[in-house]
This record gives sequence, structure tokens and C-alpha cells, in this order.
Amino acid sequence: MPNKPTTVLDARALDRTLRRMADQIVELNAGTDNLVIVGIQRRGVQLAERIVRIIESQEKVTVASGALDITLYRDDLQTVGPRPVVGATSLPWALDDQRVVIVDDVLYTGRTVRAALDELADFGRPSRIALAVLIDRGGRELPIHADIVGRRIDVAAGQRVDVFIEELDGRDEVEIASRDEEG
Repeated sequence: MPNKPTTVLDARALDRTLRRMADQIVELNAGTDNLVIVGIQRRGVQLAERIVRIIESQEKVTVASGALDITLYRDDLQTVGPRPVVGATSLPWALDDQRVVIVDDVLYTGRTVRAALDELADFGRPSRIALAVLIDRGGRELPIHADIVGRRIDVAAGQRVDVFIEELDGRDEVEIASRDEEG
């Protein structure tokens, strides 16, 4: 019988974490001038949208934002199947001289972020690219680190991190579950 998932962040903790991350993004970039916040499809996009709303509310500014679908930039595309599902990439404009913050839900091997960096290069040359992740679970395969981390957690082999967000899943929560459990 599989173990019950362990809740890492409930809805209130997730909201507090995103608010802290929003503050850190503004501090890291010394304000909001030339700031573009880009979420990685799927859940990174919704998390980025929430962070943008928090920054806009606190700073009384409009923050440029966008979405990346890294499917075609993956280094394991051949294992995805003959017809990968490709979502939208939507960026506000060329990224030349912009300060870009990539937002994702979970940082694990670093391969998703590598693909996002490759895709961003097709849209210009930002003056800086930073990475903000809700969860850093360790286990890197590439030399990639997050500049802003909501929560660092230790995840044992055979476990996974499940991020649930209201917009897609009907609830806000982060859980650690066994790989054999349904998410």
C-alpha cells in the first residue's frame, strides 16, 4: 500500500511563498524597469502570472510577461513520441537588453531550464536572465541553479513533487508522493 502524499505547501503557504518570491525578484532586479517575467508551460506560466499580479499591485506598475513552451527544445524530444503536444510561446517583444526572469514550478535535473535558455536565445539577447522556482528538489544533471527559490526540499529516490494550482487543478498545494501513486 503506497504512502499518503506529504503536503509541503498548502494554499496559504503557497501564496506567502509567491509573495516572497515577487519581492525577491524586484530586489534582484533593482526595481521593475525593463523587467520581463516568463513562465515555462504549464504550471510555470500560471505561477508567473500570479507573481506579475503581486508585483504590479505592490509596485503600482505594469510588468511585461510571457510564456515559453520548451517542447521542441528538449534534449529528449525523440522519447516524447512522434507527435509531441506543443503549447504556446508568447513573449511581449524582442528581449534585447531586457532583464528576464524565468519562472518554473519545480527545478530538478536542470534540463527544462536549459531548453528554456535555448528558446529565449531565439528572441534576442537579454541583459540578464534569472531563474525563479517554486520548489528546488535537488538532483541536478546540469550546472543550473535558481536565483530565487520558494522552498528547497529533499526528495528521496522513488518520490516526486506534485504542484497543484487552482487555475489547472482546482486547488493550490505542493505534495511529495511516491512515484507509483497517481498525482
